[in-house]
Amino acid sequence: MDFQHFLEYVPYLAEAKLPAMAAHLKMVPFERTESLKNTFEEYKNPRMAAVMMLFYPKNGMTHLVLIVRNSYEGVHSGQIAFPGGKWETEDENFSITALRETHEEVGIHPDKMEIIKFFTPTYIPPSNFMVHPFFGICKEEVCFVLDPTEVSSIIELPLSVFLSDKIIIDATLSTSYAKNVNVPAFDIEGHVVWGATAMMLSELKDVLKSVLDLEK
Repeated sequence: MDFQHFLEYVPYLAEAKLPAMAAHLKMVPFERTESLKNTFEEYKNPRMAAVMMLFYPKNGMTHLVLIVRNSYEGVHSGQIAFPGGKWETEDENFSITALRETHEEVGIHPDKMEIIKFFTPTYIPPSNFMVHPFFGICKEEVCFVLDPTEVSSIIELPLSVFLSDKIIIDATLSTSYAKNVNVPAFDIEGHVVWGATAMMLSELKDVLKSVLDLEK
């Protein structure tokens, strides 16, 4: 979709109802569905983080940026994610965290980003993080500057590809809680995207389709 056309829908996206768990469950293995019924208070003092679901123009067309994390000794090694990271005590709120971490990881200055909507927080059991996602836009072409300590590369995902149901797959993976589990996922440029990022992508996709489908 042309980015200027996409901007016409931003006010409606800002007001759209969040499907929350209904969208998250589409990307959750059966074995984990019960754990999603917990309230935030039931989690064990989770660490807080925030991420940016950022749309921007590339050659005039709407794109979404994802990062490929570096390989390291940790549960999120090499995974596909949104730019973002851990909340710091100097951050006044989670939106500040999302802006700061996006700047640090992919080089976009906070002044260039506009936060449109706060999405449903998502809990990550292996690392005990509660992630707060924000939908944002950058109205101009982006020159990414990657933090080599955090980011291996980026994926510039066209909106048209993201909205296609062809990228939704079933994959067999070994997870933190079981081996050879059938997991719903996204196939994004050959990467299998599952878990918390897939849950957030699912809610984002549902909200976008609920608004953008109105034009058909």
